[in-house]
Amino acid sequence: MSDGPSLSDFMRHLQAVLEQSEEIADRTERESRQLQIESAIQEAIIFGNRFRELLEQGIDPLHIVHPASRDDAPQHVSKLDTLSLSGSHCQDCGARLENDLDFCPSCGAKR
Repeated sequence: MSDGPSLSDFMRHLQAVLEQSEEIADRTERESRQLQIESAIQEAIIFGNRFRELLEQGIDPLHIVHPASRDDAPQHVSKLDTLSLSGSHCQDCGARLENDLDFCPSCGAKR
């Protein structure tokens, strides 16, 4: 892999930082920081376990999978598209028409 720090090194670092966080005087700040560090430790454990599971199954955990085609990507919907889907609109000004009115509440045009 790489010559950099390992996951174990990172987790030891987080444990040391967690111990150091006891020195934070403000209780709220200390508890917030400890929660951040504990969450990071938990995520590192989950990552390590998942990484090992994938390796055991013969899957490269670092292989990036790209979508087969760009057609699967969600299409951008403009505001005008959503307006046309949401009901009838005034032919004069484009404002949304209320079903119970026979005129446009925005410009007054008859339906």
